[in-house]
Amino acid sequence: MAWDWQMFCEDTLERTQVQGCFGKNGDITYLDWMLSAWGWTISVSLLALLLALAAGIVIGTLRTLPDHPWVVRFGNAWVEFFRNIPLLVQIFLWYHVVPSLFPAMKSVSGFALVVLALGFFTSARIAEQVRSGIQALPRGQRYAGMAVGFTTWQTYRYVLLPNAFRIIIPPLTSETMNIFKNSSVAFAVSVTELTMFAMQAQEETGRGIEVYMAVTGLYVISAFAINRIMAFIEKRSRVPGMISASGAGGH
Repeated sequence: MAWDWQMFCEDTLERTQVQGCFGKNGDITYLDWMLSAWGWTISVSLLALLLALAAGIVIGTLRTLPDHPWVVRFGNAWVEFFRNIPLLVQIFLWYHVVPSLFPAMKSVSGFALVVLALGFFTSARIAEQVRSGIQALPRGQRYAGMAVGFTTWQTYRYVLLPNAFRIIIPPLTSETMNIFKNSSVAFAVSVTELTMFAMQAQEETGRGIEVYMAVTGLYVISAFAINRIMAFIEKRSRVPGMISASGAGGH
């Protein structure tokens, strides 16, 4: 069977060819639909990443605080809870269970609930990396901060966290790429991202090979862009002896 890439130029309602492949006057082509789905994928992923970084940094830092056993236990419980429940289950919990327990959440869109589920799920993994990065630093760095009169917050802010971040950039690159991949579960609550587009477009057109190759290409482009951005960040922040030369895959 010959490939037919012209199907992306077809109108999604009447299945007629649209000149230029982009719809006009309210018409939507499969190319329009796919690019819109890619935009939703990027939006879900980036917002979830911001949430995951914010929560992960806080929780990971709390797990290393000295002389605060209950704070450490809270951080450990957070990581164990969100890391050990499958992501798809968490999305269904946020979408079906949480609004039932908290009626105010019923007005929250499925998009926002997916961002929360994906962000908190990833935050547990980032928290573990932040904890490992801080604990990998020589103890002398903490003592040096205390010796110059820094408070605990200042020691973390100016001494420990900047160096820990340099160590964990490579695994953070992997988690950033994973969050784009994991965003595909958003189709389960009807968020029109790339995976939902692929399933529906394949059913409507019968051109599964073309559809999935195009969608795979967009995922590859996204992953490659993330890799290059993180490699640039790693290169600019590298301190000799603090991070491996291979890092996130760039020199």
